[in-house]
Parts: sequence; structure tokens; C-alpha cells
Amino acid sequence: MTGYLHLIVPASDFRLLEGEDDLQTYTFNTGVAQHHFCHHCGIKSFYVPRSHPDGISVNANCLDGGATSTAGITDFDGANWEQNIHKVSQISD
Repeated sequence: MTGYLHLIVPASDFRLLEGEDDLQTYTFNTGVAQHHFCHHCGIKSFYVPRSHPDGISVNANCLDGGATSTAGITDFDGANWEQNIHKVSQISD
């Protein structure tokens, strides 16, 4: 579960059902990205990405089994995301 497989969804479609009290938030540099992780085990289940500040990047590896079995995966150069953002779909509300 610690390997992050991004599934970006509109923030309006995201609901955290439980465990909010167990989360810590980490921000760095610009402060736009908000990385949420469990303060007990360190799993990073979702965050607000700098590339999509109106969305939530859910770690698909944290979803119940089979939830992503039909999902397509697009390779993405995160080190140079500004030049590669066109490779992923934009979020639409």
C-alpha cells in the first residue's frame, strides 16, 4: 500500500468516510500540495496535488481489492510534471 498509484478525482467527488482524526498533513515548498498520511502507520492514502489543486489524488493501492482492475495506467514523469501534465486528463467538475 505504500507504493502510490495516483487516481485523481474532482474534490467534489471525494468523501473521507472515517479516520480523519488519524491523519496528519504535510506541505512543502509552495504549500499548494497537501499530503495526508496516517500518523499511526504512515500510509499515504490521498493528497491534494499541486498539478490539480481542485482535485484529490487517491492512492488506488489503498482501495478495496479489485477496485482498479479495469483502470488504465499512464506513465508520468513526476520530476518534470510541468512539462508532462498534458499526458494526464484534466479534472472536470
